[in-house]
Amino acid sequence: MQPSLDEILENFELLDEWDDRYRYLIELGRTLEPLPEEARTDANKVRGCASQVWLDTRVVRQPGQEPVLEFLGDSDAHIVRGLVALAFAIFSGRPARTILETDALAIFKQLGLSEHLTPQRSNGLRSMVERIKSEARAALAAA
Repeated sequence: MQPSLDEILENFELLDEWDDRYRYLIELGRTLEPLPEEARTDANKVRGCASQVWLDTRVVRQPGQEPVLEFLGDSDAHIVRGLVALAFAIFSGRPARTILETDALAIFKQLGLSEHLTPQRSNGLRSMVERIKSEARAALAAA
């Protein structure tokens, strides 16, 4: 079961050393639901990531309500997989407008990820957030 964003924030505060935080990110990656093999397509690949990252989006529509986006994903790198899990804790299961209004980069900065990720991982994380927001914009446009 994937922890909530609040749980992740609390756990990060308890961990003083960055080695422990990296281990925690790897543990978060293990909480992701398995990505079906048929979802590992070129269309689901996130561009701009040094590692391979797949993002599969499901849009849930209820009459008279804003679309809600749910995500499945995976990566071939352990820490990146944890970053995928963190992004899902922030965005998955949320209405499209909430996704667009959420400042994930501020959350990453609050966790100290800005200073402790390699430039390639930081760029990949931004690419993943932009892809999620792009999916939210598309869901709103189709509503």
